[in-house]
Amino acid sequence: MYRMRRWVVRHSRVFEVIYRCFEPLLVKLDPVWRRLGHERIEAPVKSVEKAVKGALFDCQMCGQCILSDTGMSCPMNCPKSLRNGPCGGVRANGHCEVKPEMMCVWVDAWEGSRRMKHGDRIDAVQLPVDYRLTGTSAWLREVRQQNGTASSTANSETTK
Repeated sequence: MYRMRRWVVRHSRVFEVIYRCFEPLLVKLDPVWRRLGHERIEAPVKSVEKAVKGALFDCQMCGQCILSDTGMSCPMNCPKSLRNGPCGGVRANGHCEVKPEMMCVWVDAWEGSRRMKHGDRIDAVQLPVDYRLTGTSAWLREVRQQNGTASSTANSETTK
């Protein structure tokens, strides 16, 4: 998975374009998702999301995906789970201080963001991870947020 994850970062512009096409399709399907019931489709959508994003990005299913803001490098792959940039221990060669065989996910994120049209989004400060959302579909959450049907609390998000 590590090799695939690095390959995706090197081709982050292509994946940005794919995501920009895929997201509106998911949002347009919101009436279908609502009719079926978000709670009913959470498990199958989550399974597909986990398979796709797991293979491509080594996704950890945090439920709060920010790949399009981080050069298609998942910050949850950081051994320290840092969400807003690298720690002070990045080695001179760009590798992680905790896992020296692994490139720092934030070095990858920076490189990936430079290839993307909206690469400046890496500068945005990200909210801390809400661990109550772990294992839930970020895709469905994004659909609900864009359509104004997202709940304000994480607890009700996981039960929708």
